[in-house]
Amino acid sequence: MAMPIKPFAVQRGGGAVLATPTGDTAVVMADTDQTGGAMSVLDLVVAPQVGPALHRHEREDELWVVLEGEFRFKAGDQMLAASTGGLAFGPRGVPHCFQNVGDQPGRLLIVTTPAGLEGFFRDFAAHGDASQLVQTALAYGVEFVGPPLPTSD
Repeated sequence: MAMPIKPFAVQRGGGAVLATPTGDTAVVMADTDQTGGAMSVLDLVVAPQVGPALHRHEREDELWVVLEGEFRFKAGDQMLAASTGGLAFGPRGVPHCFQNVGDQPGRLLIVTTPAGLEGFFRDFAAHGDASQLVQTALAYGVEFVGPPLPTSD
């Protein structure tokens, strides 16, 4: 019998703080156990002009809510833009990436459904080994398929 999901609250910065492959910081605000597998929520601080390489998720849809700053997103063939208070969406299977186009650190609230993507960040942070990045990502259904935005356009 499955354990019931309990209501919870997390304050800003209250989750596990993890280093990302881009050298930024991700705070796990909600994980698989807390949500019964429904979603993962990360608060990501992104340095100016930085963003991940083009990749796709086999399992998760991804929603990016811009908490602070100005970002551009590539999802499939589309280039999207959102600033503080805006959002963008990337469906599973569609190659995507994003970039903080501002001159200050930006923040994204990232919601993935279903849950599980936080495991990729936890495993990467635990090993901190860039040479294992591709294998770690593949273990979580994430495949890198191109360069980050700053070098792709």
